[in-house]
Amino acid sequence: MIKEYRPLVQALLGTFFTWALTAAGALMVIFFKGTQPKLLDSSLGFAAGVMTAASYWSLLAPAIEMAKESEAYGEDGRLAFIPACVGFLLGAAFTFAADILISKMGIESPTLLLGMLPPRKQLRKEKHSYAAKNCRTALSDGRRSLLLNSFSMSGQKIQERANRQTVCCSNVIQRRPHTTNRHPKPAIPTHDARLQWKRILLLIIAITVHNIPEGLAVGVGFGAIGSSTSATFHNARNLAIGIGIQNFPEGLAVSLPLKAAGFSTLASFWYGQLSGMVEPLFGLIGVLLVTAAQPVLPYALAFAAGAMIYVVVDDIIPEA
Repeated sequence: MIKEYRPLVQALLGTFFTWALTAAGALMVIFFKGTQPKLLDSSLGFAAGVMTAASYWSLLAPAIEMAKESEAYGEDGRLAFIPACVGFLLGAAFTFAADILISKMGIESPTLLLGMLPPRKQLRKEKHSYAAKNCRTALSDGRRSLLLNSFSMSGQKIQERANRQTVCCSNVIQRRPHTTNRHPKPAIPTHDARLQWKRILLLIIAITVHNIPEGLAVGVGFGAIGSSTSATFHNARNLAIGIGIQNFPEGLAVSLPLKAAGFSTLASFWYGQLSGMVEPLFGLIGVLLVTAAQPVLPYALAFAAGAMIYVVVDDIIPEA
């Protein structure tokens, strides 16, 4: 976030900054143990206040001011609230629809979905248990084969000595079909593997949808620089900082429960920083949209503000 750069570069730097803070929060899993509820609650509460203030001063206020300066909503700008209200409601409705989509896929939040993924240690343990069971089955079949052969030889001796008397128990055993695969080896079930990949796919979708508003907000904020007196570099930078502050405890909130559930430190860090990975992409989309279509800029700013406020009210505050 360097002032002399173009809005496109600014948006990329801002979203990479928010992603970096997500990764930094996830990296704290190395130093903390357990779930640390007090630390997470206080951090999320602080982030909720910062994001609420940044959503108004960096997004909603510039949207209203741009609508006034455009003179398209009355000469005195008395209808300038229309694009702000419409965009705000559309942003909140978009995020609400995304939450419904995630719920219909069978999951309430990316964090809960992460908790449903079995650790790699558990998967390796299950595979080893299946291999050990196969080995025990093979050894049992081998012993059974040796026992049948010994009985067969004894039966032949008895038959020779008895001068072909009534068929004895050993001959009955001899006539039984001899196979070493009477009990088929239990194969590793593929249902669990398919279920795990389905959960990973749902996780990627959920995290992507969950972080679209944050990336768009940063991109729109930097793309609107210079469009009005309120759309300044400092306001856009403050918005990115506010989102980054929120992303820090978010990354920690994902990685700590995973570490407590048995995931390795590296896997917990990877899934924790994954939530911020999609923000640069949507930040780039946001800045390209507002620079290509200036008339929709007030709507875009209000849209990002509505999405951010919905995330604060529906997600961050209840989680804190």
